[in-house]
Amino acid sequence: MKALVLAGGFGTRLRPLSCTRPKTLFPIVNKPLLQWTIERLAENNVTEAILAVNYQTEIAIKQSTIQKCGVHIAYSRDPPKKPLGTAGPIKKAEKQIGNDAAFLVLNGDIFSNVDYSEVLKKHEKEHRVATIVLHKAEDPSRYGVAEMAAGNRIVRFIEKPSPEKAPTNLINAGVYVFSPEIFTYIPKGRKVSLENEVFPKLAEEGELYGYVFEGLWTDIGKPEDYLEINRLLLKSHISLPKNKMKNNAKIRNPSALDKGVSIGERSVVGPYAVLGQNVTVGNDTKIRNSIILSGTAISDFCSINGAIIGENVHIGKNVRIDEKCIVGDHVKIGDNAKLTKNVSICPAKEIRESILTPKCVS
Repeated sequence: MKALVLAGGFGTRLRPLSCTRPKTLFPIVNKPLLQWTIERLAENNVTEAILAVNYQTEIAIKQSTIQKCGVHIAYSRDPPKKPLGTAGPIKKAEKQIGNDAAFLVLNGDIFSNVDYSEVLKKHEKEHRVATIVLHKAEDPSRYGVAEMAAGNRIVRFIEKPSPEKAPTNLINAGVYVFSPEIFTYIPKGRKVSLENEVFPKLAEEGELYGYVFEGLWTDIGKPEDYLEINRLLLKSHISLPKNKMKNNAKIRNPSALDKGVSIGERSVVGPYAVLGQNVTVGNDTKIRNSIILSGTAISDFCSINGAIIGENVHIGKNVRIDEKCIVGDHVKIGDNAKLTKNVSICPAKEIRESILTPKCVS
């Protein structure tokens, strides 16, 4: 089985962190999302993954240390300054995918434990053109919503309906199996939307089916969702290394510390803290419900709660960073600064004073 991973999105809702990395390389419990995806594909006997990317994303992925796990990786690049939407990249990759078998398509910002092999089996058994994996959501208005009839046939597909107009709570989970006939539904050489153009037409023709999935699933497109998937995995203790401290620092589990982490005297890390490679934490500092990316240095007497801190950030002494703050890569925060809730700092900025009202420092 071949898989096409739609990895060309710009991650606008994850700025300023996505200013310096594509969504698909965001670390989840210290492992890039793309690595989790490749491992999941390998477990489901996928032999080739084609990454639909823009130029910047392709370069970033090639410079990363993604393990291929026996899966052959190929690239299909969008034309410069001409994004192809969610369906256009599928058409563009037609020759690489081939026309001899059903194939898998994944949104690159999805984390799930869907059994792809099982979805493929169901798809092929019933000779379908398109099968969408569906997941139940509390707020379906953020997603595409499907209404199913007998035999799991989707009779209506509505993209981001208002809450009162959503026919069900079954949302598009961003995982699809398509037969080669799908290529005839996608015009060539222009931006095409699966959700607004292709799926409604397939539903009208009776060629769109749903597969309801009730396992682990999240879209990391928003900062709160990104924090939440890390929390869920920490709570489930998936592949967590043992955290050992030689001094009297305290690690409150569940937490995950990558290689080279150093924590000072009397500091408390966790619960629900993720620290990337070579993060250093000073004395008498508290970090909880937060993600600290690689190479960041946090000085003495700091407090970080519910925040996301980028790579190679320097945080001075006695700094407090509150919930829903996002600090971009290479930021410097001076001593005694306070960042109130919902403050975001763009990459490479220098903060010398407290920011006590929610805003983005660009």
